[in-house]
Amino acid sequence: MVGFVTHAACLEHLVLPGHPERPERLAFLLAQLKAGGHLDGLDQVPCAAASLEDAARVHDARLVQWLEASSPDDGLVRVDPDTTMSSGSLGAALACIGAATAAVDWVLTGGGPTGRRAFCAIRPPGHHAEEAAAMGFCLFNTVAIAADLALARADVERLAILDFDVHHGNGTVDIFRDRPEVLVCSTFQFPHYPGRSHDVLRPHLVHSPLPPGSTGSDFRRAVEEDWAPALRAHRPDLILVSAGFDAHEADPLGDLRLREADFDWVTRFIVDAAEQSAQGRVVSALEGGYDLPALAASVETHLAALR
Repeated sequence: MVGFVTHAACLEHLVLPGHPERPERLAFLLAQLKAGGHLDGLDQVPCAAASLEDAARVHDARLVQWLEASSPDDGLVRVDPDTTMSSGSLGAALACIGAATAAVDWVLTGGGPTGRRAFCAIRPPGHHAEEAAAMGFCLFNTVAIAADLALARADVERLAILDFDVHHGNGTVDIFRDRPEVLVCSTFQFPHYPGRSHDVLRPHLVHSPLPPGSTGSDFRRAVEEDWAPALRAHRPDLILVSAGFDAHEADPLGDLRLREADFDWVTRFIVDAAEQSAQGRVVSALEGGYDLPALAASVETHLAALR
């Protein structure tokens, strides 16, 4: 059984007109999943918004305090050239954290012997948020916070974060650069935003840059050559996924050429890796994906492969 987690507050993060990371991403995705019967048979996992104290587990307290103080009563305030906050943004970001941590709890304990994988349909994304900086559409690093909370449990000593978004997860690397119990593997287009951080070299940080125009074959080769040996050596107790679908060939924010079949393949690869050391336990959280039909089709494929 697969758990499915979302939160209505994720729709309350408003952005400038024409911004690609808009509420319609999640609204369209949820509508398509429901209409196509893709939610049938999934366990709807309840969740509550997290606290600012949870965010401060991996973020500098000054960033958390600044975002709280900057939250507007109306209108928008700019966090960086790409990122704004509305009155609902802070609540949406905390709802994302709550969803991811609820998914981790469900996979580790609440799902029973067959409930070993979960997907979080959430926004805003999180993997660009660094320890002391919000950026790139991201306020808090959802997956990093969920990982830190998971590591506080007695049954999780090591975990892996696997990121196949078209953009490098610089925030996740920044947060875990000196924590070897967290293996971070990332495929991403390069050169591309954010254009840095994959030169941070540590044995537990696996960077797989792909040039523009790379195909599914190139992507699969990188995963097999880079991720597979790292996962075998690390033997994580839990795998978290920063599931960005903007490497799809139809996505306007990238120049990679992945298709739904490639997301099916990498999801099955992740599940197989989890079966080797993590009792099959995987929690996946939505990151990017900005062509709405391609996003929905890719998530449908991802969910099917998680089952």
